[in-house]
Amino acid sequence: MTNDDSDGMTYADAGVDIEASEAATAALVAQVGGGSGDYAGLLDIGDRYLGLATDGVGTKLLVAEALDDYSTIGIDCIAMNANDLVAAGVRPVAFVDYLAVDAPDETFAEQVGRGLAAGAEEADIELVGGETAVMPEVINGLDLAGTCAGLAKKDAIFPGETEEGDALVGFPSSGIHSNGLTLARKAATADGDYDDAWDGDDYDTVGEALLEPTRLYTYLLDDLRAAGTNAAAHITGGGWANLERMGEFRYVVDDAFDPQPVFGFVQERGGVSDEEMHTTFNMGTGFVAAVPEENAEALVETTDGRVIGRVEAGEGVSIRGLDL
Repeated sequence: MTNDDSDGMTYADAGVDIEASEAATAALVAQVGGGSGDYAGLLDIGDRYLGLATDGVGTKLLVAEALDDYSTIGIDCIAMNANDLVAAGVRPVAFVDYLAVDAPDETFAEQVGRGLAAGAEEADIELVGGETAVMPEVINGLDLAGTCAGLAKKDAIFPGETEEGDALVGFPSSGIHSNGLTLARKAATADGDYDDAWDGDDYDTVGEALLEPTRLYTYLLDDLRAAGTNAAAHITGGGWANLERMGEFRYVVDDAFDPQPVFGFVQERGGVSDEEMHTTFNMGTGFVAAVPEENAEALVETTDGRVIGRVEAGEGVSIRGLDL
């Protein structure tokens, strides 16, 4: 999938400027401070850490609204939070949700709850409560977010900094997950609509392909610890640039998982460049761990991952002929 059209759609043009978003986040963090951690906030509680992560579903909600199908977005909400804890080496244990609506509706509330329950069961965590707020002057439709709590012994969390020579072990995504939907939606509806027939056997419509729920990576935690993982990256907003959160090195990716067809559809429909695709979406690989080279094959043998690259001296990310 190659498209070098500099005039094609970009995430910023669609309404989300990653650099501006990161600057705003940094300004907020500078004022409020908080516990240590990158993907999760870590609070020292004695012999262990309490990990906390909070996130929402984003504009994937607009696809659910268009299809009148809210049954899977609860899975996305659980996964976006639980996966961030896993990236820190923290085991998720509990989740609280926040559903804000412009008007109460039993039908979509039941569907949202069904997805939350399914995600919690798969992640093996407890739903310990939540809040539903009716705010017609603030919310148009609904918004769904949540917070996940986890625990880890102090010697169990990942150091958070990779080392030169580490192997990169990647794990496949299920599709777009719950990031970059602002761009994906604009591309999908540029010359069509969500209820257009999907060209393939996996889905009936374009909207169903975009709604494919985020994959959960909680099943990896024990194997990642056993492999002596130095750092991990949940490939979310910012795409493959997330690897740089593991430390200031050069990340050479030469065997990433193939992107699912939905990425090719978005790229072709929106005329999106290769670089923009890789700095917005996971492009088929949803989670990456940096482990000592001698431990990589053992991790691959016990999981569905594979060695996708290596860590070198330098900076940036090299993937599919791109330097990000």
